[in-house]
Amino acid sequence: MDRRCDTPGTVRRALITGGASGIGWACVRQFARAGVQVVLADLDGGRASERAATCGATAVALDVTQFDRVQEVVRAHGPFDILVNAAGADQHAFFTQTAPPQWRDLLAVNLEGVLNTTHAVLPGMQSARHGRIVNIASEAGRLGSRGGAVYAAAKGGVIAFTRSIARENGHHGITANVVAPGPIDTPMVQRGVASKGEKLLHAMTGATLLGRLGTPDEVAAAVVFLASDAAAFITGEALGVSGGMGCGA
Repeated sequence: MDRRCDTPGTVRRALITGGASGIGWACVRQFARAGVQVVLADLDGGRASERAATCGATAVALDVTQFDRVQEVVRAHGPFDILVNAAGADQHAFFTQTAPPQWRDLLAVNLEGVLNTTHAVLPGMQSARHGRIVNIASEAGRLGSRGGAVYAAAKGGVIAFTRSIARENGHHGITANVVAPGPIDTPMVQRGVASKGEKLLHAMTGATLLGRLGTPDEVAAAVVFLASDAAAFITGEALGVSGGMGCGA
């Protein structure tokens, strides 16, 4: 498949949040290879700069929970043809062991951050009558998560929000889709395994039909596809990249 994200001769511009690590960083690399001008946004501005320098991207320090800062970044670096929301956070604990401050933090990053960036980029996409929004949710948002109830609630919200944005903006030529990863070998998962032990790793791999963790590049490939012309008639969908998680044995 042609890995370019649009017709030959055009240069597109993508904002990728959480772009300095994990799935976000894999997306940055793959979009850059496809000829897209990438703005790599991450809470860790120093690491974002280091990463961006290796692939010709533009780095910005960005806390997606800060509405005004998100608007400022989009004004300075946009308009954008592509938005990929890969910024995320998780805390593994049973719900009764958590408290409202933790809930607010998780909802702010995983859900409110998606609202903030989408609100900022949509006017430019609507004016151009073209745009691709791909939000990274999770299979937890469809299946629930033992030890991750608030995270799952946030990701379920991302799925519903994305489908709503698809409905509101199809007539503008904008598509909005979700990629829902299962257990992926990211720094966030690695931290969880380090904290909870190999039992957690076995539980995650055992929940897939393929019996392994996925890779960030496997998720990024789905994101690049949904942002490409090959996916121009796909919108409002949630694509699982999870090794068959949730399909049953």
